[in-house]
Amino acid sequence: MGMEQQAVETVETNKPVILEGGCLCGAVRYQLSAKPFDADYCHCKQCQKSSGAVFQVWMDFKHEQITWLKGEVSEFESSDNVRRGFCKQCGCTLSYRDTRYPDYFTLTIGSLDEPSLIKPNYHIYTSNQVKWLSITDDCERYQQERTS
Repeated sequence: MGMEQQAVETVETNKPVILEGGCLCGAVRYQLSAKPFDADYCHCKQCQKSSGAVFQVWMDFKHEQITWLKGEVSEFESSDNVRRGFCKQCGCTLSYRDTRYPDYFTLTIGSLDEPSLIKPNYHIYTSNQVKWLSITDDCERYQQERTS
């Protein structure tokens, strides 16, 4: 791939950068060849439990847009069609994969080296949002999953 295909524009400056990320200990590393086609905040109970946080922030890609530079993601089957990925060495939450959509792969925005470069577009499962969390952004909100 040429450098122009791997460049992603930043939120603030539209300056091209290469997005890379990985786990806390560095055993798993990846590089992205495009901007995510979507990104969201998820407030569902499984994301809360798997991340240890009150919500998780995700970005969506096609498989071919992700290059694994080091290590591999271990997966846990959290429901019939969902595989949640993590580093088997440090336990860092890295990915989400729905087996019904084999061409797509979801990564945590927090695993990016520069997570401020990707801004989520909406909130899902806000029916599970903790009561003390006040959301003041202008993103759309969905009580459950987004169906469109």
